[in-house]
Amino acid sequence: MDEELFERQLSELLVEIQKYPAVGREKATVATTGVEHKQEKLKGNITHLQNSHLRLAIKYLTFDLEATKRENRMLRRLLEEGM
Repeated sequence: MDEELFERQLSELLVEIQKYPAVGREKATVATTGVEHKQEKLKGNITHLQNSHLRLAIKYLTFDLEATKRENRMLRRLLEEGM
């Protein structure tokens, strides 16, 4: 598309937009604001989910570490009793 055609189509589009009443444009602005609000809420939910996942992973690793320590103590006792 050459520049002249682009400019002409852009001008036509601007004319068409101006035909719509201002109320319609305000509704479009409100709709855009609603979408932005939903995007922010979704970002917050994703962050919360990531934090929850990290907390769960830390709890699991802590549990696994404690279980490994218990098993090591038990095996040491068995070794000491066997000697």
